[in-house]
Amino acid sequence: MRAQPTGTHKVHYNALSDHCDFILETPKSIDMSLVLPHYRARNQPVDHRLSMFIISTETSPIKLKIRRSVPRCRFFLDIRTTASNVTVWLPSDFRGHIRCSGRPSFSAGFVNRMMANVRVNEAMSIDDNWDGDEVWVDTRGMVTFRMWDVHTNAPESSHKETFKRIFSSTSKKLPEKSINWDFLLED
Repeated sequence: MRAQPTGTHKVHYNALSDHCDFILETPKSIDMSLVLPHYRARNQPVDHRLSMFIISTETSPIKLKIRRSVPRCRFFLDIRTTASNVTVWLPSDFRGHIRCSGRPSFSAGFVNRMMANVRVNEAMSIDDNWDGDEVWVDTRGMVTFRMWDVHTNAPESSHKETFKRIFSSTSKKLPEKSINWDFLLED
């Protein structure tokens, strides 16, 4: 399926294609949402992962949101670009592998709620039989991963998640001390 590089697009199972269910190849900047179906299509194999292939030949930025309403719809996302910055919003119920060239950065919401279920740039053997989600990003630019909250169907609230990260990490690391405030009364 060929699509425009902006807006919202539904990804459907493509029985005629051997490799990809959704392909986007464009020289323009990409700012789009890909919505995964909440049902299994007719004649779709039970263990099929929806595959999406995104290619950009320019140095313009890529912003891509993967949205799903149920965790049963697993996916494989492959993003290839020359030197542009890539920002990917992954669903908060993401469980899988992320492989990317360079060093990725993660938002506070991603670290708070998703990082425990993610393997980043880990080698996999052929015997693993992985059936979860997978994301591959190949770029010379910066790669940023953010969280798409599946419960609110909206991107993460960066301020809220940052405060959660700051206060939960400091409360776990600092020992609780009782402070003697009587020194204020001595005068």
